[in-house]
Amino acid sequence: MKLYQYKYKMWSVLVALLGFALAGCEKRLDIIPFQSITEDLALNTEADVLVTLTGCYDGIQSAATLGGEIMVLNDLIGNTPNINFTGTFAGLNDAYNTLMVANNSFAAGTWASAYNTINRCNNVLGALDKVATPAKKSSVEGEALFIRATLYFELVRLFAKTIGDGNASTNPGVPLVLQATRVVSDADNRTRSSVQDVYNQIVADLTRAETLLPATNGNYATKWAAAAILSRVHLMLKNYPAARDAANRVISGSGKVLNPDFTKLWFTAIRNGGVTPSEYLFAVKVTTQDGTNAMNTYFGRTISSIPGTAGRSDCKITNAHLALYEPGDSRKFFVLSGGSNYTQKHLDRFGDVPVVRLAEMYLTRAESNFRAGTVIGATPLADVNAIRVRAGLPALTTVTLNDITKERSLELAFEGHTLHEAKRLQQSVGKTEWNSPKLIMPIPQREMDVNKNLVQNAGY
Repeated sequence: MKLYQYKYKMWSVLVALLGFALAGCEKRLDIIPFQSITEDLALNTEADVLVTLTGCYDGIQSAATLGGEIMVLNDLIGNTPNINFTGTFAGLNDAYNTLMVANNSFAAGTWASAYNTINRCNNVLGALDKVATPAKKSSVEGEALFIRATLYFELVRLFAKTIGDGNASTNPGVPLVLQATRVVSDADNRTRSSVQDVYNQIVADLTRAETLLPATNGNYATKWAAAAILSRVHLMLKNYPAARDAANRVISGSGKVLNPDFTKLWFTAIRNGGVTPSEYLFAVKVTTQDGTNAMNTYFGRTISSIPGTAGRSDCKITNAHLALYEPGDSRKFFVLSGGSNYTQKHLDRFGDVPVVRLAEMYLTRAESNFRAGTVIGATPLADVNAIRVRAGLPALTTVTLNDITKERSLELAFEGHTLHEAKRLQQSVGKTEWNSPKLIMPIPQREMDVNKNLVQNAGY
């Protein structure tokens, strides 16, 4: 923890110094695509590299990325039957009603913050020779690759057609930037790489990250976090053997176990003293000094009987969703307040934002084994029952694909998966077809204005 505090303080000083330099360039930045903004940062020592790596974590801690708004956008766009959104932010209202426009501020914020962080990762990856210790060098490289890949995965799913919707080899994805941008030229006005090329890079980054990262790494990325996200990527690609194997590596090798009480996975600050639940494979830390839990901002609500709760009360859970749970299911984890139901997953103002949990790996292994006709690690029935029994439900005697996907939707509800699950399973969102252009976010208008090589998504 002392190391984290030291790194954070050093990063704060660095940001302050860069702020003076960038202030004089504001007009210049107005005409540069965000994926090409320079990091005029000389990484001359190992300490410089480590501080910049902390900046990568600071980037994903942003509300606009894995601090929660990426998850909020996924759930608002893909969750119309399950959420009644009553917030006043026009950009989120448009997302919820699938009426986004090219200048949507939340789409622009996600794009800008993600590419800013990707460029920090590229700076780290370009200065690995400054890290002397082999083990530390491996970890630093793995962490930067993990963050870069995770952000590209979110970008390509939000801003491009999904796998299975047309030809991934020709469908435009997002611009792939793999080296640090230091001097901006016309060459930095990149085109959109194909969806397939973006996924190929994501898989390559995560595969290497898994081999480089340590098994334990405090609050930072580990080999199990990389394998877990890789499993999620392969499931999206419908590469079921690879998804199964990655999930199985996490379950069998990480040493982590399912928390016996589902309700203990939440309220990490209020009830757990800020300690991340062991079931979390990777989470974004939020503290009273740093970070914003955007899931709490929009899904949370101040409940007078639960000290430490907060939120705008924007996302109310519908009765249609509540009806999906069997009697006795502990995942029916909602609180009635002011005549509306709210999920208790995000009531904690300073709680962690979970990015991937062990339970997902059981469900991925179950589905992948089922689809591939294999029994690697455990039977699909055993994996589904591990999740059901933890939730207080009776074990099934047989299992179908529908059983598996239903358990997945209930287990991971309101954690930012709904839109991509609907697309992956080719299920409509309310009355909107799974492959409708309305379910793809626009390339931000600012990017279109300054980079004439970009092609806008249909409908914008």
